[in-house]
Amino acid sequence: MDEMVKTIDMALIMAGPPASSDSQEQIKSVFEFLQEIHIESIQAPEDYPLRKRRKLDKENNLWQDGFPKSEAFEPPVSNPISKWNEPSFDDFERHMLHPNDNDIGPEPVIVKGALNHWPARNNRPWKSPSYLLSKTIGGRRLVPIELGRSYVDEGWGQKIITFKEFMGHYILDPESSALATGYLAQHDLFAQIPSLREDITIPDYCFTSPPPPHRSSPLAEKHSKLAQLDEPLLNAWFGPAGTISPLHTDPYHNILSQVVGRKYVRLYAPKESEKLYARGVEDGGVDMGNTSALDIGVLAGWDGSEEEKMEAQERFPLFRKAEFVDCILEEGECLYIPVGWWHYVRSLSVSFSVSFWFN
Repeated sequence: MDEMVKTIDMALIMAGPPASSDSQEQIKSVFEFLQEIHIESIQAPEDYPLRKRRKLDKENNLWQDGFPKSEAFEPPVSNPISKWNEPSFDDFERHMLHPNDNDIGPEPVIVKGALNHWPARNNRPWKSPSYLLSKTIGGRRLVPIELGRSYVDEGWGQKIITFKEFMGHYILDPESSALATGYLAQHDLFAQIPSLREDITIPDYCFTSPPPPHRSSPLAEKHSKLAQLDEPLLNAWFGPAGTISPLHTDPYHNILSQVVGRKYVRLYAPKESEKLYARGVEDGGVDMGNTSALDIGVLAGWDGSEEEKMEAQERFPLFRKAEFVDCILEEGECLYIPVGWWHYVRSLSVSFSVSFWFN
């Protein structure tokens, strides 16, 4: 069974799901059948030899039904983002189309209550490791993970491992070895594992008519040329405390939904771009114009040595003048991030988020 799962998953990860809906359904059926076989294999009959029953019981109890508590540093919130309790569709659209300040455009807002009905927050809980393992054929499904605290750090890398290995080494017991931080980041997990997609719903706000990129964004013209999406783009973000998404901007509006855990998020309006030192085109012709050269943790005084902090302040003198808003995104909340807004994200605990890009 392990080899069958590995072969199909490698194809899905490397090539993406097949274009044909019939082929997608066939693959889904294969995985459902393998899932049934796995369930039968762990349900030991009463007449099993005692030694084998003990082995099965031990395997089934490897996973505590909860994530470890974190003592990660929690940055102070300086300029809180406003919160709304389940705004109506029309009110949310009005917020985007009629901003308080036309020189900034629509601003970030936290939405409370929008995830309350999700199965992932109720009877199919993503905060349960055993539940997540049960949806991945006992952890056999493969996932691509990033290795390293942030994708701009030296030594950052990627690899594909089983979900069980990811959970065991990087989520449930990250201190057990000298392994780098492991992060399942910006992966279309729900196309690969449709049964997890059934645990969530696309927020209605993703079907509003949002404004185009704000004129103050240096990437406005580039982002405006993107085709209109038929459906929002979904990505999963699952990792331990301490993972960081460096300061960057995305080409779509985003509803960042916090299913499990907490995150610190800092955001800068597009008009602050010249103070944020975009990387531009780097060696090898890679366009990193959507990613800042700044390490917010170092410049804010949370990370790094005193020498590194002083060096960063001298190298990026305009940064101290950049205005921002920030928040702690709590479990069950959503954060609306307008297109073109720069954002830095830092996990404060084991965290499972879903981003919904729309335009």
